[in-house]
Amino acid sequence: MTTPAKPLAGLKVLELGTLIAGPFAARILAEFGAEVIKIESPDGGDPLRTWRKRYEGTSLWWYLQARNKKSVTVNLKHPDGVEVVRRLATEADIVVENFRPGVLEKLGLGWETLSALNPGLVMLRLSGFGQTGPMAQQPGFGAIGESMGGLRYVTGFPDRPPVKTGISIGDSIAALWGALGAMMALRHREVNGGQGQVVGVALYEAVFAMMESLVPEFDVVGFVRERTGNIMPGITPSNTHTTKDGRHITIGANGDAIFRRLMEAMGRDDLAADPTLADNAGRDARRDELYAAIDTWVAEQDEAEALDTLATAEVPASRIYSVADMFTDPQFLARDMLQTVKLPDGRDCRMPGVVPKLSTTPGGTEWIGPALGQHTDAVLEALGYTPAQIEALHQAGAI
Repeated sequence: MTTPAKPLAGLKVLELGTLIAGPFAARILAEFGAEVIKIESPDGGDPLRTWRKRYEGTSLWWYLQARNKKSVTVNLKHPDGVEVVRRLATEADIVVENFRPGVLEKLGLGWETLSALNPGLVMLRLSGFGQTGPMAQQPGFGAIGESMGGLRYVTGFPDRPPVKTGISIGDSIAALWGALGAMMALRHREVNGGQGQVVGVALYEAVFAMMESLVPEFDVVGFVRERTGNIMPGITPSNTHTTKDGRHITIGANGDAIFRRLMEAMGRDDLAADPTLADNAGRDARRDELYAAIDTWVAEQDEAEALDTLATAEVPASRIYSVADMFTDPQFLARDMLQTVKLPDGRDCRMPGVVPKLSTTPGGTEWIGPALGQHTDAVLEALGYTPAQIEALHQAGAI
């Protein structure tokens, strides 16, 4: 049976970025079939190659973040190197970049230059604060975006300083918005005359856009959402509880019928039948009482017993998964969310499966993050450079 082409097959993406936000956006496109050419400095390449846990000198994160991409080394301080990028951009559908605003312009690779060469080009620009405004030129990472965008302020417990999530969530959120925006711009190009455009994503704005009802609640009633620990403010019950064997489970029973089923499973028919608890507003008004009752019930059981009871009652609940839990979980395995790839020395390595799941043209891993400059010569040959010209570029230090 012939494997169907991935949905972005034929799309050409030029990645000018390092670390997380820009490369993650390009990774999403690569997972679904786009040809992503990642430009890296010949002097070490993307710093992510050495971040976090390494195997045989290379970051395991790199192998994931750069899967399905082609690595081309270019010296952007050399005019012939800049010319290589210009020529690649003339054939690209999308350029992804996450330099500080103004850097590409100084290199002669800004939007005005590249769009003049390729009017259909879509340029995805990710930065800390966007391309305009008084903070545009300031450096900004995901942690800053999370802080300025409001996420850190509401994360943690009220009697302690704000905390961060355990991943670079601000960068990842920006990458998702960026990939979505690039697809929107391509759709516009397809149906409205073939013109490209700039898709701008500021890290703080990407986080800010996820902040639910934060803005209208403040504007209309002056409510400032504060840190509330593990509960979901205004939505009850939804919390994390500790079992007799010291494990932690999350229970989400904020639906009216689900709440009744939870109370009945706990043996609290009195609360299940209480008319003042029939809707979310009534439950939230008695939040402390309800959470105390659930805490007591969960604390009397081991994790497995509590989860079994809740599953039988059709109450949404879950253990707090560690990565070790994921590796043996039937749901993860059934959904192919742990895919096995080969590292360069032949060792098996598990990586996350691709999201979202497309029924007919799914994404997938074709190869893991490449060696530095692995595709330089092949990509330049495809661009029209002769072997002699490529060798001359090597000798000149342009690639």
